[in-house]
Amino acid sequence: MEDRLDIIQEKIPDAELKHKWVDYSKISINLKRAVIASEDAKFIDHEGFDWEGIQKAYEKNLKKGKIVAGGSTISQQLAKNLFLSTKRTPWRKAEEALITVMLENMLPKRRILEIYLNVIEWGNGVFGAEAAARHYYKTSAANLSSDQAAKLAAMIPNPRFYDVHKSTNYLNRRIATIQARMGSAEVPR
Repeated sequence: MEDRLDIIQEKIPDAELKHKWVDYSKISINLKRAVIASEDAKFIDHEGFDWEGIQKAYEKNLKKGKIVAGGSTISQQLAKNLFLSTKRTPWRKAEEALITVMLENMLPKRRILEIYLNVIEWGNGVFGAEAAARHYYKTSAANLSSDQAAKLAAMIPNPRFYDVHKSTNYLNRRIATIQARMGSAEVPR
């Protein structure tokens, strides 16, 4: 968040981030289901890494000749967001893996998801579920509908782009896919 604020303040010196922490119980089950359906369908079952997802992403990237897919779990994304800078270094993935193992051993899945939903970026200077719900829908994170939650989840891979481009063909297809998967998404209680 601090890195993003520094970048934003280069253009707008008095800019502030939009962020408000909310407890897990105050985040809509719709958003929890949508994010798991979108980002990490095996979240409840894995121990930090989805080896099958990593393999599929590797094969897809190899086929395309460039990086077009990632296989990171919610736990890996949280490790990166909380503890690592945005700078890419040769040892960054190793650091991310080590932190992921520590998070998975120290925290229950419910807490990992709660922290993740409260710290991820959902737009230019918009961080966390509560700020995103207020920014896009003028409601609380607790009151997000299924449709609203699916759209927020679809935005996660490129939130600043979708903050500006609120409707694209790809985004609309992604929302529909997430909605179709939400019913089978297993959420920590």
